[in-house]
Amino acid sequence: MPNPGLKGTLFIVAAPSGAGKSSIVNACLARDRNICLSISFTSRAPRPGERHAEHYHFIAAEEFKAMIRAGDFFEYAQVHGDWKGTARQSVEPQLDSGRDVLLEIDWQGAQQVKRQVPDAVSVFILPPSREALEQRMRKRGQDSEEVMARRLANAREEMSHHGEFDYVIVNEVFETAVEEMCAVFVASRLRREQQVRRHARLIEGLLAEP
Repeated sequence: MPNPGLKGTLFIVAAPSGAGKSSIVNACLARDRNICLSISFTSRAPRPGERHAEHYHFIAAEEFKAMIRAGDFFEYAQVHGDWKGTARQSVEPQLDSGRDVLLEIDWQGAQQVKRQVPDAVSVFILPPSREALEQRMRKRGQDSEEVMARRLANAREEMSHHGEFDYVIVNEVFETAVEEMCAVFVASRLRREQQVRRHARLIEGLLAEP
């Protein structure tokens, strides 16, 4: 349950397209009810099966740019030719209420967030091989060959930024990857600073003179 007296933890999860990021995140959120997912804004068109305000907030490019000018975004970037970003209203109030928030963003957005929230916990997901990555991307069957070629070309650049993240998970066995991600959530909540604030009264009592 959220603790109003303790600020929540911001988790950042990034990966190249096709690495299984969303599947892992959704499985973890189903297990850990203490984290809420921030729904990103995007200027791209919905893919089959995607719903507005559930998978993304789908808006026109001009509306997205207007939000940039108004300073409405916590982070934003242009990804594969489309705009994508996280609105401040989706993150900051939740953290202030003591709720943990998870961001599914790319490495560019992660850099922006880390500059604003240095203690955010970041995780990068890698595929088990380049062949597996391409196979997963093609399995979707939703992108043209031109778009597919651009995504494959960008994936290598994206993966080169894995060293900027606190944790790296290789999605070879899905269940293992989910367990590892959940372990990151648990370990982060047990950091000394968090525990000292969470259990201040207990620690004070334990250290009091008899």
